Amino acid sequence: MLARLDHDRAHTVVCQLGSRGKAGGTAADDDDIVDGVTRGRRDHGLYVSPCDRRHTTAIPMSGTLDAQPRSGRPAEGEPLLARAFRMLGAFRAPGEALSLSALATRARLPKSSALRIASQLVELGALERHADGRFVVGLHLLELATMAPRGHGLRSAALPFMEDLHRVTDEHVQLAVREGSEAVLVERLSSRGAVAVAHRVGGRIPLDQTGVGIALLAHAPDGVLVDVLGESAADAEAARHHRRVRQLIAVVRREGVVALTGPNPLRSGPRQITTIAAPVMDGRGEALAAISIVLPGSVTSKNSLRVALRAASLGISRAAMLS
Repeated sequence: MLARLDHDRAHTVVCQLGSRGKAGGTAADDDDIVDGVTRGRRDHGLYVSPCDRRHTTAIPMSGTLDAQPRSGRPAEGEPLLARAFRMLGAFRAPGEALSLSALATRARLPKSSALRIASQLVELGALERHADGRFVVGLHLLELATMAPRGHGLRSAALPFMEDLHRVTDEHVQLAVREGSEAVLVERLSSRGAVAVAHRVGGRIPLDQTGVGIALLAHAPDGVLVDVLGESAADAEAARHHRRVRQLIAVVRREGVVALTGPNPLRSGPRQITTIAAPVMDGRGEALAAISIVLPGSVTSKNSLRVALRAASLGISRAAMLS
C-alpha cells in the first residue's frame, strides 16, 4: 500500500512538472477557492492529480489517508443559496451593521467566501454596504417581504381590528404566525407609555412561553407539540412547565382565548406582565395566526379584554377569508 502511494505521488509530481513546469502540490490560497473547490490542486486538503481527470482517488497532502478537511470551510457540496441565506440570517437586530469579519464569523464561512457572496447580495439589493465597509440588510428584502401572504396580506386584514383594540387599551397589540416550532411576530401596534417587550416585529417567539405562542400551539399539528415540549420532561421544573402549557392549551381550545401572567423577561419595567391571546382560525379549523394584548402587571379585569380580543380574532378570521 505504501509503495502504491509513493508511486502515485511520484507520478503526480512528474505529470505536473511536465504540464506546468513546476510541482503543483502546494496549498491553494483563498483566491484559488471557488465555492469550496480548488482549481485542480486541492479540495478540502486532498490532492487530486490533474493528469487524468477520470481518476477520482484523492491522496491526502499530509501523507495519511485520514486527513480531515481544513476547519472553517463550508460543508462539501453545500449549496450557494444556503450559504447566502445563512449570511442574511447573521443579522440579529434592526439596523444592525456588520463588518466582513463579523459576517463571516456568524455565517461560519471563510472571509473570502463571505466577501464573494456578500458582494453578490449587494448587487442584488439584498444587502447594502456603508462607506466604512460594514454591511446592512438591503431594502429589496423589505420589498419582497411585503408580498408574503402570511405577513402583509394577513396584516392588512387584521389592522382595522388591531387598531380598535389599541385605541381602547392603549397597550401593545400583536399579531403573529407560526413558522415550524416558533412564532414570528408580523405586526405590533404600541403606544409611548406601553410596557417594554422583548420581541421585535419580524422576530421569533417561543411557542410555549408567550400567550400568542400558546394560542398558536393549541392548534398546531401533534408533531409540533412534541417538538416544543418533548416526549418527557428533563426535570421537575420542566414537568411543571409542561403541565401548565397543556392546561393553557386546553383553555384555548375550549374558550378560544387565553390569559396568563408571568415574570417580565426584561430587567426594566414591571416585574410581571399579562398577555391575553386568541387564535385567528381559517375555514378548515386551522390557525392562520394569533392576536394578543400585552399589559403590565397582573391584570384583574381580564374578562372584558378577553371578550374584546375574542371578538377581534373572529373579525380577523372573516376578513382574511374574504380577502
